[in-house]
Formats: sequence, C-alpha cells, structure tokens
Amino acid sequence: MLKHSLQFKLSQKLSPQQIQLMKLIQLPTQAFEQRLQEELVENPALEESSTEDNYDLDDYESNTDDYEDYDSEHIDTGDINIDEYLSNDETPDYKYQTNNYSDDDEDKTMPFAAPVSFHQDLINQLNTFILTDEERDIAEFLVGSIDDMGYIRRTIQDIVDDMAFTQGIYTNEATVERILHLVQDLEPAGVGARDLQECLLLQLKHKTPSDSITLAINVIDQQFDAFTKKHYDKLLQKFDVSQQQLRKAIDEIEKLNPKPGGSFDGNQKAIEHIVPDFTIRIIDGELELSLNGRNAPELHVSKDYQEMLQSYKDTSEKSNTQKDAVQFIKQKLDSAKWFIDAIKQRQETLFVTMNAIMHYQKEYFLEGEETKLRPMILKDIADMVGLDISTVSRVANSKYVDTPYGTKLIKEFFSESMTNDQGEEVSTIEIKNILQQVISEEDKRKPLPDDQLAEILKERGYPIARRTIAKYREQLDIPVARLRKKI
Repeated sequence: MLKHSLQFKLSQKLSPQQIQLMKLIQLPTQAFEQRLQEELVENPALEESSTEDNYDLDDYESNTDDYEDYDSEHIDTGDINIDEYLSNDETPDYKYQTNNYSDDDEDKTMPFAAPVSFHQDLINQLNTFILTDEERDIAEFLVGSIDDMGYIRRTIQDIVDDMAFTQGIYTNEATVERILHLVQDLEPAGVGARDLQECLLLQLKHKTPSDSITLAINVIDQQFDAFTKKHYDKLLQKFDVSQQQLRKAIDEIEKLNPKPGGSFDGNQKAIEHIVPDFTIRIIDGELELSLNGRNAPELHVSKDYQEMLQSYKDTSEKSNTQKDAVQFIKQKLDSAKWFIDAIKQRQETLFVTMNAIMHYQKEYFLEGEETKLRPMILKDIADMVGLDISTVSRVANSKYVDTPYGTKLIKEFFSESMTNDQGEEVSTIEIKNILQQVISEEDKRKPLPDDQLAEILKERGYPIARRTIAKYREQLDIPVARLRKKI
C-alpha cells in the first residue's frame, strides 16, 4: 500500500566556499603557492602586490554577505556603487621604486641540465651493436618495455603478440629471447631482468669471477627461496661450505642493486625540498612561533579593472555591453574578496592550531628529548582551539615545523597513550623508540622474537602484549626475527 507522508529533516551541507577553504587549509606551503598561482590565472581581477598596482582589497566590501554562486546571480548594474571599487590611493608610483642597482647589473639565470633519459641511454648503447633491421626493431621494443626500475614485467609470449599487433613485427619467442640476452648485456648491469632473481644473477655474472662470486651465483640460482627466507643452515648443508665462506658470498649479494634502473643518473626525479610551514624558536627561555611568510601573500585588484570601472562611471550613455562588463567585473571582485578572506582564515587556523600543539608539547620543544613528548590525540588540540577534529587533522597531516632540533612533520607529535607499571601515562612514541633500540642492540645471529621483546619491555616498566609489539614493529618497518637474522 502506497501512502504519502511529510517528514522534516535537519541536515547540514558544506557550501562550495567552505569546501574550498578546507582544501586550502590542507595544503602545505609549496602546494598553497601553486594553488595561489592558479587562482591568479583564473581570476584576472586578482594580482599580487607590486609597485604599480597598489589597490588594497581590504577597502572593498562585497554587497553579498553569504558568498554564493555569483555566476548564477543576476546583478542590477544600476545598483552598483562603483566608487567602492575604485582606489583612492593617489601616491605616485615612483614613491615605491628603488634606485640601488647599477646599469651593468645582469639578470643572471641558472642553467638547467638536459640529461639523457634512461631509455634513450639504452638505445644509444644499442647503436654499438651490429644488428639487422628486424633485430634492432625487436631490441628497441624490448628497451621500451623496460620500466623505470630496470625490469621487463611481461612474458616473452606477450611481447611477441604485442609486437605483431601494434608494430607489425612478426617473430617468434626464440628470436626475442636471443635479443633479450643482448639487451641484458647493456649497462647498468641487471637491466632487462624479468624478476629479482634474474636481476641479481645478471649483476653477479658481470663481476670478476672469484670463489665468493661463484658461491653467490649458485645460491641465487639454486637456492633463491632459502636465501630470501634466511635459512642459512640449509645453505651451509647444501653447498658444504663454512660460515665464513657463506658470509662472504652473502656480502657480495648484499652489494647488488635490486633496482638497476633507479640508479641511472639521468633517470633521477627532481628532488622535492621540504619547506617548513612554521618555525619555532627559543628566545630567553620562551617558545616563539612564526608562520612561513609565503603563506601570507599580499593580493590586490588589477589596475585595468579600476580603469574599466572608472570609464563606465564617466560614460553618460551606458550600453548593454558595458553593463555586462561591469557585472563580470563585480563577480570577479567578489570572488577575489572571498579568496583573500579564505587566505586570512587559513593563516589564522594554521597559527592557532600549531600554537596549541607547541604549548601542549612545551617540554619537548624546550629540551628536544622525545621522552618529553606527551600523549596527544587530535581531539586534545581540537578542544583547545575550538575547531573540528577534521580541521586539526588537515593542519597536521602534511605540514612541517622547523624546530631547534630539526624539521619535523607535525603529525609525528601525535600519539596514543598507555600506562606504565608506575601508573603514569606515557606516549607510544617513547615505547617505539625503546623497542627500536632493543632490536638494534640484539644479537643478529639470534634475533629476538616478539614474545621475548615483550618480556624485555615489561622488565623496563612497559607491560605490552606480544600482539602490540608486533603492531609497533610493523609500524617501524622492522621485519620479523627470522628475517633479521645474519650469519
């Protein structure tokens, strides 16, 4: 039976501007600068501070209180007070100019290197071989199938089929296998391998022969699974060698590069430098917090927009085209005003949140000892600053702070708490550091399993279950005891 009913429901939805603000808060300094440049391109009414354009948007007040979608709003150009949009600043431009440069100063720029790519280097090496046209086509196709780490992740049959369908090259698996061996002779050693085992073997065969190299080749070729699982007793029995001989062979294997393509100089990706979003300094025994100035750009309205509004004001007969232009200008001005307000709100949110974190962890920032880090969760800071937990998370997730003890990721200051045997609350960061120290000092010939690690920490005053030890160990990216074993 169908029936109609009326139901009232209270719901809260974020406006597009609120969503944009949340995205701005989440951005670190470098990403924020990129977002700022995008806004400057999209909104021609928005410009950064310069000596020529000194119109301050603080003097502009929008006629709309709730920044709704202006593109769909009809604006009556007759109601626009153009004087509110025009600058009263008549200070001449030369007042803002400096004359402390000589005529022979040069604008020097840093030259950029143009390195040869990894794949192009392999192609250049192929030019030293005498190959038929078909062999060269196959070799170049194989080089194109090598990923950035130096591996070919496809089967020979798939490569044969792909060349037939996409390149019109009809060949067989035996020919491709023969050309692949040629490609695997290229530098760096190990390139063109289809798996880790083959990669290590190729590198070992490039080395000068010796007893250790021969044993290493046999270990990788015949007992690769036992080697990866560190079953050294099985290897000693299989090859009938001493521990010292096996140790030398393993040392040779550990010198190999499991990702030969990643070591190519021309294949290195640009290094991403960390720009601290905050700086904490100790001045006269007190903490001082500052926000990176690149987060506080000075924005202004384009001078051209002022002139267009002035022209409209001075025109006695106003055409429809002119009215449309004024409507467009007002939309851009209102959008610029909102963006600047959002930037200011972002600055305030970042500062008050980091200020709360700094005072919460005051002992650590004054002394630099990680044992002084207090247990701290997002809710603790959210309650202090009166913001939502998600907002605090956005601030902490991708921001860095420059401290007297190095540049730190803010989210690393957050940790859960646990109670030690004296009933005191301690940070899990402190426990992880102790766990890492215990593992680093263990006898690598007999690594400590998780249950013994739990007993050691219990003796030190931290009653932790074995499963918790396993969780912390995984978070520290430390393998199980069997994989930490060394001969």
